[in-house]
Amino acid sequence: MHQCSEPRIPINHNLNEFRLRIHDATARKLRVNRDESGSLVEILRTDWPDIYNSDSREFAQTYFSTTPGGLSRDETEWHVHKHQEDRFVVAAGDILLALWDGRPDSPSTGTLDLLPMGESQPDDAQFSVLIPKQVHHGFMVTSDREAILLNSPTRLYDPNDEGRDPFADVGATFDDHTLFNWEEVRKALRS
Repeated sequence: MHQCSEPRIPINHNLNEFRLRIHDATARKLRVNRDESGSLVEILRTDWPDIYNSDSREFAQTYFSTTPGGLSRDETEWHVHKHQEDRFVVAAGDILLALWDGRPDSPSTGTLDLLPMGESQPDDAQFSVLIPKQVHHGFMVTSDREAILLNSPTRLYDPNDEGRDPFADVGATFDDHTLFNWEEVRKALRS
């Protein structure tokens, strides 16, 4: 379990506010183009150097996943990659993306970010979030209906690169030192 010796960076208590503080993570603001026929949003371009670089942040594949309303993708575990970086965009529904920085040499070690993403956010608050390698991450659907999450990772899927670490083993905590868990997030969303 990682114990942060630095002063804790307070988490975002307003779960409707998007505030990214994890070192090397990037939130690329997306432009929503709307007209009477609907909307169009570009989610990845080769001329976006903050989330794409042909030498270090390549494009490898794109996929989408669907998750029913109210559920987390994993209820008791974080996802983490040794080599891959993820680029998350929410195409439908709403999620709360959780990022935990337990990297020992990172300036943001010990930081927990909870980021609202999805269709209930205004057009000027739609993002593609780049999740650095070795940053623990997970998400919970906060809408009543299913959410569709798009990911354009930097590497082709490799099951040997993807880790699943139990929350208890990682030691990510809220400001009050309660171990991170989705039930505490649900309580905060209800209050």
